[in-house]
Amino acid sequence: MPGIDLNADLGEGFGVWRLGDDAAMLGIVTSANVACGFHAGDPMGLLRVCRSAAERGVRIGAQVSYRDLAGFGRRYIDVAHDDLVADVVYQIGALQAIATASGSTVCYVKPHGALYNTIVTDPDQGAAVAEAVRMVDPALPVLGMAGSAFFDEAARLGLRTVAEAFADRAYQPNGRLVSRREPGALLHDPAEIADRVVTMVTSGRVTAIDGTQIGLTVESVCVHGDSPGAVQIATAVRDRLAAAGADVRAFC
Repeated sequence: MPGIDLNADLGEGFGVWRLGDDAAMLGIVTSANVACGFHAGDPMGLLRVCRSAAERGVRIGAQVSYRDLAGFGRRYIDVAHDDLVADVVYQIGALQAIATASGSTVCYVKPHGALYNTIVTDPDQGAAVAEAVRMVDPALPVLGMAGSAFFDEAARLGLRTVAEAFADRAYQPNGRLVSRREPGALLHDPAEIADRVVTMVTSGRVTAIDGTQIGLTVESVCVHGDSPGAVQIATAVRDRLAAAGADVRAFC
């Protein structure tokens, strides 16, 4: 089996509010998509996560989003191109400072939530995110969905694209994720999810919510750190991948 990265969204607490078990997840994943303060995350919490990631050898990625703390970055915003470029540059720069202070570095960028889903089909916002990454460091890879408008724009600018699949989310027949507002969007059984991930990685296919088989390109697998049972799911996925002979390792 090919090498495969396992990533999770971390650092998404704010103040006294804590979300997920970052410490446990950092013992399982190979890459951490760390919030940058626009959809979640406060400086002290982000510093704590980056320090722990550095100690464990987990790669740090900047998880950039719309400026939407109240909506956890899950609401679409019709933001102007130049404003989105500046917002993404700002977020990467902020997390880079925290990562550097922690003895590590930001080694990739992944959009979050509504921004992630929007740039699957919106070339203008996709171009804005890609342009921002290039402006900060054209050597930074971007993590996202294969076949997306974002990847087209990133490739046009010479950025490395890394295709991911989602362990705990259902897919539509067109390859996009089922909206969290729809029934069946989130998967919960660790054993079933782990088996599904192995099938994704070995066959490049996944069963959509209507039962059809769709093709996937998979270089990294995402387990959402805020999902119920995230630690159990991530553990099951990593164990099953290892048992199947996969080299579970970071892509950068």
